[in-house]
Amino acid sequence: MEVEHLKIWFVPRKWILLFILCICIGLGTWYVVKPDAVETTGSPANAKRLTINMVTGEFKSTLDNGKEIEAYRWDPGTIYIPRDQPVTLSIYGVNGKAHPFYIEGTNVKGNVVKGKETVLHLRFKKEGIYRLICKTHADISHNGPMIAYLVVD
Repeated sequence: MEVEHLKIWFVPRKWILLFILCICIGLGTWYVVKPDAVETTGSPANAKRLTINMVTGEFKSTLDNGKEIEAYRWDPGTIYIPRDQPVTLSIYGVNGKAHPFYIEGTNVKGNVVKGKETVLHLRFKKEGIYRLICKTHADISHNGPMIAYLVVD
């Protein structure tokens, strides 16, 4: 009767450690360079309306000769808006009595009054940069320019 011999393999400890190290390096590399998640569905046709809040702001300072200077601004000064998405722009008047404005390249006009909220419902069909310009503070000589940039992309 013949006896089968069982073969046993011994793997040196350094080979096991090298194998574990290679696995760790491979997983670490994958984690760092893996692709970001890819959107597989589009936005629904009835996407939620984006609401953006702005305020009017004022900066004051005194020059060495005692003359007081001031400048008005919209805050935030730059807003990013997705193209062809309904947007509610809410502007609250904090500084200044009134800020009549228009959005360049559109027929949108309005007025922001101190202590009141002005709400605009917008939808930009074309990409581009639209300037929100206060007519009262249009340039440096009138404590401006009070301009916000609406970047439609």
